[in-house]
Amino acid sequence: LGRIATFFIVFITICLMLLSVPGIRSIGVTLMASAGIAGLVVGAAAQPALKNVIAGIQMAFTEPIRLDDVVIVANEWGRVEQIGLTFVVIRLWDERRLVVPVSKFLEDSFQNWTRETSRLLGSVFWYLDPATDVERIRTKIGEAVQASARWDGRFWNCQVTDVKADAIEVRGLMTAKDASTSFDLRCEVREAVLAFVRDEMPQAMPRTRVAIPDPGLPGITAR
Repeated sequence: LGRIATFFIVFITICLMLLSVPGIRSIGVTLMASAGIAGLVVGAAAQPALKNVIAGIQMAFTEPIRLDDVVIVANEWGRVEQIGLTFVVIRLWDERRLVVPVSKFLEDSFQNWTRETSRLLGSVFWYLDPATDVERIRTKIGEAVQASARWDGRFWNCQVTDVKADAIEVRGLMTAKDASTSFDLRCEVREAVLAFVRDEMPQAMPRTRVAIPDPGLPGITAR
């Protein structure tokens, strides 16, 4: 952009010099007309770049993101690694780098998990047999959460959030200091409860029940 601006300044200066000479004024007029058309073409071509520059200036004042913020953009989770005038670099969880135009952060919705605070409330789901003793599961979830060094001590909860024909949905909630810790905490609690169900409550595993009619009942004909 700087080189383009310098070129136009020099070009317009030459055109003005030609206009000041009566004998070659027509050449200056022609060059000025050509410059106007060229300016329209260049302006149209540079519109995306100019849009990102303006968006970068606007973002510098509004600060929707900052360095090291945890964000979700284009369904990708990562941390803000670099903020440029026209683009933002996101370091994804698997060490890839996602380069996003600055204008996307002003035109589209995105998630910022650390805008005000990094603390998060995470959730874990288990699908168990409808006959499961939910109170035993709730007790185990509480023990697993409270025994973890990753739990920040603020809150945990366990509820049955859905009932289906062959399973119930049990949701555990737990808080952690940041997104990475929350992910590890949820994995830890999920594994602990699964091991408990496998070893102590195998009857809580979802089962498919099939009713076999008794041939001795009225209306049932043996074949």
